Amino acid sequence: MLRRLLLVLVPLILLLGAALGVPLGNAVAERETQTTYLDRLADVSRFATLAETALTSGRTEALQDELSRYDQLYGIPVALVQPGGKVLFASRQRPDLTDPAVAAGLTAAFSGYRPSPPEAVMPWVPAPLVVVEPVGRDSEVVAAVVAVSPTDRLRADILSQWGWRALLGILPLLAVIAAAWPISRWILRPIRRLDEATAAIAGGLVDTHVDDVSGPPELRRLSTSFNTMVDVVNTAMRRQRDFVADASHQLRNPLASLRLAVDNLEHHLPPGESAREAHHVAVEEAQEMGNVLDALLAATRLDAAAETVDLALLVSVHLPKWQALGVAVETDVPEGQRVPVSYGSVLDELVANAARLSGGTTVRVFFVDGELHVADNGVGLTESDRALALGRFWRSPQHQNVSGTGLGLSICADLVAAAGGTLRLDPATPGLDVVITPRVPPSVTPKPATKQN
Repeated sequence: MLRRLLLVLVPLILLLGAALGVPLGNAVAERETQTTYLDRLADVSRFATLAETALTSGRTEALQDELSRYDQLYGIPVALVQPGGKVLFASRQRPDLTDPAVAAGLTAAFSGYRPSPPEAVMPWVPAPLVVVEPVGRDSEVVAAVVAVSPTDRLRADILSQWGWRALLGILPLLAVIAAAWPISRWILRPIRRLDEATAAIAGGLVDTHVDDVSGPPELRRLSTSFNTMVDVVNTAMRRQRDFVADASHQLRNPLASLRLAVDNLEHHLPPGESAREAHHVAVEEAQEMGNVLDALLAATRLDAAAETVDLALLVSVHLPKWQALGVAVETDVPEGQRVPVSYGSVLDELVANAARLSGGTTVRVFFVDGELHVADNGVGLTESDRALALGRFWRSPQHQNVSGTGLGLSICADLVAAAGGTLRLDPATPGLDVVITPRVPPSVTPKPATKQN
């Protein structure tokens, strides 16, 4: 973000410098051109006065000498031209009367007007500076003095002044650009820390706060509000967990008492199959209520998705429980791979489903190519069943007589999704492969896998 901000600020600063520098450079060129023009105009006006006197008195030697010395001293060709283009007197170098600028100036002078001042001379335009002054006024113009002044020195002076002003202008621009770096860092530091904190929270460190709050007041208030939000959310999550635990404890005892009371009624049943059948249904309903309670309580534990644990440690803790299910359980997971704590409940449900419903003899829990697999060698599910199996309360036709709520896989999918991952059902040869793709923090680098049986 800092580089992107500087990529915006630095061109804007340079454009601002150019917006100020271009008019200033044009003003310098106009001023130098005007100064040179007025100097040449004064000389040409003097020659026009001398020419008018010489033409009136017939003494032209002084005028010719003045023109020659002027050309010799300054290298500027000067000529006295009559209407029609005839040159009466000229310096050693004669002006080129065919030049468009000279022709336009003579036309204006012979009409009784002094030509307009020239436009600003630019260093890259080598055109000479043409100055024309009429001899006489209005309809009494008898000649015109033409001076064609080279602009090499003028252009060099303009370019030199541009260079000095550019150098003096670049220094403050560089200072501003240099100041933009620490100022941008100071402004963006709270944003960067907020980004790091949110990434840490998304990775499972739910108690992360933004420390050492600095920067502009608005961003300091934002950081403080973020810390307050984290505290409020953690408090809400803690209260939710407490509620789940209390609800579980408070409801389990009445359900256990109900189940015990229903069981004790067996010895007090009246004779007859209908009474025993009703008692059997009551026992099953009480057991089903317990299963539904367990499933619904598991569905409310989605907040645990944010907390992470090492996958190898999680599997090692749950492995004895899985091995007691009556099937062979093989594990192959890496150390250092962090997964949400809720994956413990997910793996318990998936391994229990495989042991209870698949009809297979082996369940494999392994991690490969960034994905966690729970695969069995049982009968599996058809393609149409796999498309429906993640819905709530769905039961496979072949498992209608097996106890269950139909909530297990859907709750597992919800837990995985709440942690930023995905769960899908793939066919295995034979059996079913439940594939979990967790969201792994970028900084996590798993160690080589360790195998357990």
